[in-house]
Amino acid sequence: MMWLLWAVVRMAPQKDPGDGADLEVVRRMAEGDGQALATLYDRHSRVTFSLALRILAEPLEAEEVVQDVFAQAWRQASRFDRSRGAVVAWLLMMTRSRAIDRVRARRAMPASSGDPDQAFGLIADAADGPERVALTSERAARLKEALDRLPLIQRVPIELAFFEGMTHVEVSERLDVPLGTIKTRIRLGLMKMKDAFLGGAS
Repeated sequence: MMWLLWAVVRMAPQKDPGDGADLEVVRRMAEGDGQALATLYDRHSRVTFSLALRILAEPLEAEEVVQDVFAQAWRQASRFDRSRGAVVAWLLMMTRSRAIDRVRARRAMPASSGDPDQAFGLIADAADGPERVALTSERAARLKEALDRLPLIQRVPIELAFFEGMTHVEVSERLDVPLGTIKTRIRLGLMKMKDAFLGGAS
């Protein structure tokens, strides 16, 4: 849910009041300040864990992903490019990438006793607690409501793309719908969600 929320928010750019402090923390990390890493973890481990858990549906794996993400952030702090987005967006991007890699690795393995696909296609409750870049429970709940109101033909492709990590081509094949149609449905769905999201903003 958090990654989808971020995608919709990006369609309507807004200033992140907390990112200035995050940039200072990343600068300190680049200089080798271990306490700065702890500060960044305290600020954003919850939202990164929420995203990893949403994708993996396995708390232990999600925690491993979070640890990997912050280790990567420590190693790459000196290369962080602020022009490409907020610090939390950078962390979420790494989290999503690592979690989806694990999901794809599962698919490549022989069938096991669990059914990983059961974790997808359902929208879980929004994470609670304040997060940076206005990733608040109120916004997440508003977004969930907007997603639930979408027509099924738009909602399902969005769920597959954002929660199962499928490419548009994979969504097209799964649903047996032409690729151009899938792209259009996802785009229209996100636009409707953006309008509903902003319409509910105070």
